[in-house]
Formats: sequence, structure tokens, C-alpha cells
Amino acid sequence: MMHMTFYWGKTVTILIDSWRTDSWLSYLLSLVALLLASAFYQYLEDRRVRFKLLSKSNPSSLEIPFLSRAAAGRSMASVSAAVLFGVNAAIGYLLMLAVMSFNGGVFLAVVIGLALGYFAFRSGVEEDLIALDKSCPCS
Repeated sequence: MMHMTFYWGKTVTILIDSWRTDSWLSYLLSLVALLLASAFYQYLEDRRVRFKLLSKSNPSSLEIPFLSRAAAGRSMASVSAAVLFGVNAAIGYLLMLAVMSFNGGVFLAVVIGLALGYFAFRSGVEEDLIALDKSCPCS
């Protein structure tokens, strides 16, 4: 039965039926995996925003010579930025679904991973420029 309130315990199903924890070791490894995935989410968000800012400032330097234009007249930089956005959005929604397991440890692992990832990758001097590009309300 699915929990509808927060609970604490080592037994949790994360995202799919085959990702179940039944021991403290599997639970802790799952929490570490979620923490790393959350930090990776922030890393990808930082790369995507920097790539987008770079492509706007100098679009011709990012085009690949034999693929100078994509369909509908979009540059390869725009297509690459869209792909990065899609991958990042997918990771963000998967993290949200993991938190919806309502396990307290999973919740804390995701939130701490997002905070550590933000601190490591997105709290630089360009924070003002990056903050202007809020593409996803979950970041």
C-alpha cells in the first residue's frame, strides 16, 4: 500500500517496483544515488543556462560546420539547449516522483542534494545572470 503521509523507515519503493529497499545498506545506497542525482540536476541546469547565455552572446562560434542549421532554421546551439532542457526536466520530474514516495529519508536526500548541487555549481559570481533564466519552477 502506498503511503500518503511522511514516514521513516528503510523499506521504500522508489520510482519502479524493482527499486525497493529492504535493508539498511540498500536504503543508504539509494539515498546516496538520489543525492547524487539531485546534485547532477543542478549541474545540468548550470551547464544549460551557461550554454544558452554563451550561444546568445556568440551564436556563430557554437555552430557545427557541416550542420550549420537545423530544421526550421534553428541553430545547433538552440537544438542542443533544448535537448539539455529536456534531459534536465526529465531528471527533475523523476526526482519529484521519488519524493512522492513520502519517505522522509528520500525527501531529505533530494533536498540536500539540490542544496549541495546549487552550492557547488550555481552559486558563483554569475548568479544574477543565471537567476534571470528561470525555466523551471522546481529549481
